[in-house]
Amino acid sequence: MEKISSRRNAECIHVKKLGASRAYRSEHEEFVCDGEKLLREALGSKAKIVSVFSSSPVTLPLPEGTRVFSLGSDILDSLSALKNSQDVLFVCKRPDRIGVDYRVGAHILLDNIQDPGNVGTIIRSAYAFGIESVILTESCADPYNPKAVRASMGALFRERLNILTHDELMGLKRSGVRFIGTSSDSGFPDKTVIPLRDTIKLNLNNSIIVFGNEGSGISEDVLSLCSEMVTIPLAADCDSLNVAIAASIIMWEVKKG
Repeated sequence: MEKISSRRNAECIHVKKLGASRAYRSEHEEFVCDGEKLLREALGSKAKIVSVFSSSPVTLPLPEGTRVFSLGSDILDSLSALKNSQDVLFVCKRPDRIGVDYRVGAHILLDNIQDPGNVGTIIRSAYAFGIESVILTESCADPYNPKAVRASMGALFRERLNILTHDELMGLKRSGVRFIGTSSDSGFPDKTVIPLRDTIKLNLNNSIIVFGNEGSGISEDVLSLCSEMVTIPLAADCDSLNVAIAASIIMWEVKKG
């Protein structure tokens, strides 16, 4: 175990930058996590743990080669993205891109969702409901943002996850992959629009189901990939649901049968 006695320590600076900057996380292909629960989830899913920082003895069995740092709770607090940090913080390698057959099973695509908490919550629901994979467009909030990692409650380590370019999505469309959009609005005259209660008419499996930005919905580029739309009927004076709640409802509907 290595001891850290200063916030100016190079490892501390590295962790702070990982928590603050998406570009830095991408450059180093690492991200930071808080808490023993997430550490247990990471170990259980065999995530690549680089280093662990703790203000108390670490009793969990860590992979060989993991660097362990002992530091005061004040320094640990300064590294954490949480208002009240946990006793342990750790750094993981970002997983490699995963090969997925998007023609089989139910997959979801998150398009330009900006709140990392929503992204993490949707990933958590996707894993809970057995969704085969989660795709994010490049304009989405970073799923490795500390807030997204925390909101996923460990599902980030277990759910299959890829970030795809628009060209890659176009390639999937050309190969025959089916895209189904979602919206609270039924005004899509050029598409088949099915209320969620009638989705028995529209098998949602073997497709990619798209969820759009919290305010503006699905972008035009991605909407053009969708020939069908699913809507959740709402009260007349309610214009929308939180995207994480809407996604969870639709994912449950997809998998309930």
